[in-house]
Amino acid sequence: MYGTLRGALAGRKIAFDRESFKAMVEGRISGIGKTIRITSIHVHYDVAVPADARDATERALQLHPQGCPAHQSVKDAIRISWDATVRVGDQTITVREEDAAGSP
Repeated sequence: MYGTLRGALAGRKIAFDRESFKAMVEGRISGIGKTIRITSIHVHYDVAVPADARDATERALQLHPQGCPAHQSVKDAIRISWDATVRVGDQTITVREEDAAGSP
C-alpha cells in the first residue's frame, strides 16, 4: 500500500517529501502454537505535501487501496485499515479510511 500511495502521489505530480514519507504498520494475529493467522493490518501514513495539494492528496489516499495489488489480494481474508497524518503547508490534518468510505 505504501508503494501504491507513493505512486499515486507522484502520478498526481504532488511534490511530497520522499525522505520523511513514512508508513507504520501494525498487525494482529490469532491462534496458538504453530497455527496462527493474521486477522488485521493497520497502516498509518505520515506525509508532508504543499498547501495547494491537499485535495489531490486526500483523493490519492481515498483511492490507493483500490489500486494496490496486495490489498486487493488479501482484503477478503484480512481486515486492512489505514489512516494518515498529512502535513499540508502549515496545517496538520488526519485522514482516515472511514472518511473515504462514502467517497467515489
